[in-house]
Amino acid sequence: MSESATPGVRVPEPLAPGTADPELVELEKEPAEAANLFGAQLELIRAFTGNLADQGEILGLIGPLELPRLWSRHILNCAIVAPLLRPGLVGDVGSGSGLPGLVLAIARPDVNFVLIEPMERRVAWLNDQVAVLGLKNVTVVRARAEEARLKHPLDQVTARAVSALGKLIPLTAPLVRSGGELILMKGEGAQREIEAAAKAIRKYGLRDVEVITLGAGVLPEVTRVIRATVD
Repeated sequence: MSESATPGVRVPEPLAPGTADPELVELEKEPAEAANLFGAQLELIRAFTGNLADQGEILGLIGPLELPRLWSRHILNCAIVAPLLRPGLVGDVGSGSGLPGLVLAIARPDVNFVLIEPMERRVAWLNDQVAVLGLKNVTVVRARAEEARLKHPLDQVTARAVSALGKLIPLTAPLVRSGGELILMKGEGAQREIEAAAKAIRKYGLRDVEVITLGAGVLPEVTRVIRATVD
């Protein structure tokens, strides 16, 4: 406490640039759209979101400023992709905090998921959430995508904020069966990434490569997905 401070009054220490006082940051109120996107799974996604809000920053899974937009920018941003998935086996490369893998597994209990993540502490988090939430459709594999040895080829594979498309294709396409799909979440530059990845697209036999925009008029920010079929 400084000499000029009033006795009994806590004077907060100055915060480093780009950080926020955790006592002042609140979790974003659950948007109404959550009920429509998750239906009967709403209580499960509430539990996961609460767990991520409580532990995510401590474990290095989310940044200190993400709580006020956790629902809209992260949870719903992932959930809007769920209708693109088909019953079968879906892999999520670089699952990290469970975005999008755990969110999609909650939204689509009819789909089986393999979450592929190399970092031990993130794998521990994923396994913990699978157990706590009682998810029966999720398996967690600790491995780098290029080193993963899966029992079965994937029907589809997802990824979010992992790498540029040209680097992501060699990590994901070999995991997918012939006729399967890549469902890769991207930002505003998705079309430019496709153009820049032309060589990798040809090398790994991708076809019907397209950008799909989801959530317009529903979410505050749209979600862009690059979808491609693996020959």
